Amino acid sequence: MIDPSARIHPTADLEADVRIGSGTSVWHRAQVRTGAVIGSDCVIGRDAFIDEGVEIGSRVKIQNAALVYHGVTVEDGVFIGPGAILTNDRYPRAITATGDLARADDWTVSPIVLRHGSSIGAGAVVVAGREVGAFATVGAGAVVTHDVPSHALVAGNPARRLGWMCACGVRLLDDEGNPAAASPPHYARHPEMHCPSCGRTYLYVPDADALEELPRPQQGVPA
Repeated sequence: MIDPSARIHPTADLEADVRIGSGTSVWHRAQVRTGAVIGSDCVIGRDAFIDEGVEIGSRVKIQNAALVYHGVTVEDGVFIGPGAILTNDRYPRAITATGDLARADDWTVSPIVLRHGSSIGAGAVVVAGREVGAFATVGAGAVVTHDVPSHALVAGNPARRLGWMCACGVRLLDDEGNPAAASPPHYARHPEMHCPSCGRTYLYVPDADALEELPRPQQGVPA
């Protein structure tokens, strides 16, 4: 079912049983395969590929030529940059050990999950079976081979954690105004991280290896 308010470019290729929510735009030469579900207010860029059965939430932006393969789940508010690739097979082969062409029953899908508000940079590759946490950021050209914690900033090949990101997309700072360390000291006097843009404050949780947003002081109430 395609919502009447969705904008589908005439050159886009939509297979049977595709579901597209209200206000979503699917642009030039994008391909959406059977059984894919795309939520409301999404943007699917030119030449993007959405494989069969892929589930995409609402307010998601998938930029030009991004490839999102079968087994991927994209939660709300995710950004996938141009040319990014989300794979699904950890041990790819074109043929079996006997030389026959590999079929669907000859391999196992390793799912990828992109959590709420995360961002995948241009040309990045997320290897099958990985999870990218909420509001995490994967740098352009990175190759993600391990799970990425929520709010983490990773880059490189293989991707390594460089620091931490606010929900608003700005890099977090430590108490001295420097970019917060990738692995905050366990016994720091001031372990909080601050956003210089929106003022949010976070605390590193060692057991979860992730950040927890601290409540903001209410106006007129002492901090």
